Amino acid sequence: MGDVLALVEARLRTTLGEPDARAAVTFLGTDRIEILRFLDGDIVRYATLGMSAAPMTDPTAALADPVQGPRAELVLSVRAGLADTDKVLRPLAVLAASPQVEGLVVAPGASLEVGEPLWPGAAFSSVLVAEAGGLVEDLELDAPMDPVRFLPLLPMTANEAAWKRVKGAQELQERWLSHGTDLRDPLRAGVPLD
Repeated sequence: MGDVLALVEARLRTTLGEPDARAAVTFLGTDRIEILRFLDGDIVRYATLGMSAAPMTDPTAALADPVQGPRAELVLSVRAGLADTDKVLRPLAVLAASPQVEGLVVAPGASLEVGEPLWPGAAFSSVLVAEAGGLVEDLELDAPMDPVRFLPLLPMTANEAAWKRVKGAQELQERWLSHGTDLRDPLRAGVPLD
């Protein structure tokens, strides 16, 4: 487990540089989740560290495989200095712990809900999980372990989350794209959905 997390942290540092801050959160009955913060010009990136220590297991499986199964970490990118986005640490840790706590398999296209604003004053209490491989390349592990995928999180307003449930992730992403939505803007309004 420690070896996997050391490799994950090395991949994050190689891709995003040295973290300028880190915090750790532990929930009862779960392994520790760390959140690393990276500054890149006017963008701040928050990456989880700990979610990939064990593979995610389908909640309907009779036994959890300790070696094989999907592994992931979460990455959130927002514009720095516009909102108190450092308060996202606990909600991010909650999302990263969800495979351990709720038996979720987090995959692209999924919606994850935290039940409160991601940071003070945020219009977002949920995120859309985007495809991996864009910002941080997948980390291959020794067979038979699955690679660690670094999944970007795209904050959604309540209306966007409801629309996504009806129309699907692809339709929502196309709507954002067609309206030139800046998904990194922590103060953005919801995209028009009519």
